[in-house]
Amino acid sequence: MAFLKVSGTKIVDQNGEEVILRGAGLGGWMNMENFISGYPGCEFQIRAALADVVGKDKSELFFDKFLEYFFQDEDAAFFKSLGLNCIRLPFNYRHFEDDMNPRVLKPEGFKHLDRVIDLCAKHGIYTILDLHTAPGGQNTDWHADAGTHIAKMWEHKDFQDRVIWLWEELAKHYAGNTWIAGYNPLNEPTDPYQTRLIDFYDRVYKAIRTIDPHHALFLDGNTFASDFSHFGDAYKKWENVAYSIHDYSVFGFPSAPEEYVSSDLQQHRLRRSYEKKREWMDQHGQCVWNGEWGPVYARKEYEGDRTDAINEERYKVLKDQLNIYNKDRLSWSIWLYKDIGFQGMVYVSRETPYMTLFKDFLAKKHRLAIDAWGADDSQVRDVYQPLIDLIKKEIKPEHQNLYPAPVWKLTDRIGRLARNILVSEFLIREWAEHFKGKSEAEIDEIAKSFAFSNCLHREGLNKVLTDNASLVAQAK
Repeated sequence: MAFLKVSGTKIVDQNGEEVILRGAGLGGWMNMENFISGYPGCEFQIRAALADVVGKDKSELFFDKFLEYFFQDEDAAFFKSLGLNCIRLPFNYRHFEDDMNPRVLKPEGFKHLDRVIDLCAKHGIYTILDLHTAPGGQNTDWHADAGTHIAKMWEHKDFQDRVIWLWEELAKHYAGNTWIAGYNPLNEPTDPYQTRLIDFYDRVYKAIRTIDPHHALFLDGNTFASDFSHFGDAYKKWENVAYSIHDYSVFGFPSAPEEYVSSDLQQHRLRRSYEKKREWMDQHGQCVWNGEWGPVYARKEYEGDRTDAINEERYKVLKDQLNIYNKDRLSWSIWLYKDIGFQGMVYVSRETPYMTLFKDFLAKKHRLAIDAWGADDSQVRDVYQPLIDLIKKEIKPEHQNLYPAPVWKLTDRIGRLARNILVSEFLIREWAEHFKGKSEAEIDEIAKSFAFSNCLHREGLNKVLTDNASLVAQAK
């Protein structure tokens, strides 16, 4: 078996035959996220809090078992059965080095990554390695695991040097693995000055290519993989490279401006948003990969009788996006494979030890809207409205929209800083204290809640993915 590579606008095999990668991201696994796994704040915060509450050994036991159960052979077999052929593997740099001991490789960092790459290969599934969290935070959101809304990686060369070092180590380790479709060096960067990202991509490209000349690179656009306006002629310096967009639609979220009925105008808006993101690639004949996309879904415990109607509406968005992608024979990775019931193809049953233990806490999180992703702030909106009104009154209009505008509007910024960073900090200890007094066996059972056998399937989503994956695979 030979490496996949990028040829013009396509990904091809060793015979030059087109390969369309269709799959999902394993979000919430080696880079945990609050809305996926049900905790407040950032991963580094809950890891520290749990160690404080139950001790280092029990804390490490929980997180190691969580990683083990989250993706196993049954998951890979199920994924393959849907007609999907590629999994994007997001990971946190903290698995490989410690902030207080930088550039010293943790050998256990490869433990679960190797295991899942091998499991996927066994079932004929490609993987794409995605550095989702970089030292200092490469973007302004919670999933950069920095605990701040400032992407400090762009302000400190040493943070960037550490990312280069890590990719050199990864390249050494995986250079000969042909089941890895490629490397995604940096998830959703947000560089306010734009040009620092291009300089970084130059560095990481050269560092990887010195060690590994074969694997394709998938480079995210700036501002959450949406903006290539400053890439210019950079593509001329890079070979075997595809460019990654993240094509989320507002119609797939609670903040949608209107009910989605698949009207001609709404379909035009979907298509225009997608085309705008890939415009630079189309102008220069470059390959596009949609590294993230997909709606979120309603849950009966929160949306009640409206749940099924909301989800049918979201499936319309899903189908219309896939219709657009199919026409372009686009490779894609939907977000995401597994969670606790908001967006995953499979999700943890409410009857499991984890979900019963955290039932009331999760309801509180939802009511307080402390997760940014797909937040419904209707129950606390009146609390924050006076702050919004004050800023609108006292700050000049031209100063109200700060980068990363327009992705973050004024209300989004206030929500992220006030709810998702500030309020969530006060709930971190409460999350950890749910484990107080638990034995090692009980902790193992809590982690086992995330095993495939304890998950339900989002059948509507999976059927749409299977139907479209088959259509594209058969079309020539």
